[in-house]
Amino acid sequence: MAETPSQEPVTATENGPVNVEVDASNDSSYGDDLSSYSASLISSVFDYRHESGRRYHGFRNGGRSTSRLGPVSGPLISVIGCDLSPIQPTLVPPNVKFLVDDIESEWAYESNPFDLIHARSLMVSIRDHGKLLKGCYRSVKPGGWVEFQDWDGYPTSEDGSFNGTRDRTVLQGSPKLEQWFKDAGFVNIHVEKFVIPYGVGPKDKHFKKLGAWNQAQAEANGYEGVALAALTRRKNWTKDEVIVLASQARADSQSVTFA
Repeated sequence: MAETPSQEPVTATENGPVNVEVDASNDSSYGDDLSSYSASLISSVFDYRHESGRRYHGFRNGGRSTSRLGPVSGPLISVIGCDLSPIQPTLVPPNVKFLVDDIESEWAYESNPFDLIHARSLMVSIRDHGKLLKGCYRSVKPGGWVEFQDWDGYPTSEDGSFNGTRDRTVLQGSPKLEQWFKDAGFVNIHVEKFVIPYGVGPKDKHFKKLGAWNQAQAEANGYEGVALAALTRRKNWTKDEVIVLASQARADSQSVTFA
């Protein structure tokens, strides 16, 4: 989270992640966290792209993954949600509205800047984070705040079980966010890091629950969802080949070892 300059710059702070102790007993039960959304927007944005049995957003067809951004204005708060896909709920307060738009396009908010801009899970969606953050800087009031929440896609292991494995890099943009904020001109930059386990290995009940949720969402749709378009479009894999790979990944993720 970062602030636009209003007075003297403030020194950036960082909270590091805690260590997670692994539970060797590996309780196999884990919870599930499901949510559903409905949307009702203009008909053109529902012209989805259907491919390999999956549905992709039709707006800016061929672009990267869905982008999510939520600017907030005050003092009588109004909220704008922005996404490439019409997945927004219809039952919302009157001061909330949703736009189907590409946040990497030129913004037009400089004349009416926001108090807060919040973005989440954009690491695989944005081509140029530096450009996006400069747009945020121009579109937030002096003294206003911009918050990005995202993943560090470089998996690590507390017990060394990843040592010697290959192809661990999924995405590595998140560790660069602090520098991108600085480059855009923000001050009072605060970085907070959290450990999100995968699976039910941790002894701590809180981390065990987080790991169970993380594993559940990945096994339910994550592996296939992430891999299908990338491998069929870029690497000419067949749908069946990707499904087999996703199935193997699910099986591997349920193992206590990663040899």
